Amino acid sequence: MQRTQFAGMACSIARTLDVIGEPWSPLILRDVYVGINRFDQLHDDLGISRKVLTQRLAWLVEQDVLARRQYSDRPPRHEYVLTTKGQELCDLLLVMVGWGDRWTAGDAGPPVLYRHHACGEIAHAELHCSHCGTPMRATDVDVLPGPGAAR
Repeated sequence: MQRTQFAGMACSIARTLDVIGEPWSPLILRDVYVGINRFDQLHDDLGISRKVLTQRLAWLVEQDVLARRQYSDRPPRHEYVLTTKGQELCDLLLVMVGWGDRWTAGDAGPPVLYRHHACGEIAHAELHCSHCGTPMRATDVDVLPGPGAAR
């Protein structure tokens, strides 16, 4: 099956989906973020086929979201680490966690808690305006054409 390409669209959402829009990629990023970064560890944790995992890891490396780092010479073995680009994608995952905790966790509650390094408290990510610092939701903004808009 051929993958739909969104990279050419004049839309930042579509371009982001081109990088991590299939379901395994965010889960791979989640695992690498929490320290599950070797092929066999990822395979065991996700239950994904080796072929699909190989393809997804290669794609994420090609997109500069992950980097391969050798940790053993004999035999040659590699682990995967987040690049700066990958670390910033994890910020997006934190926002997804908030939505998932609110709308899909059910009576059991969130499966994972996040402790903020700066204050030591259990917290969740919230969106704020980069200009004035007030909370920012989709209902609080107008969408205007930007300099990269399709003409």
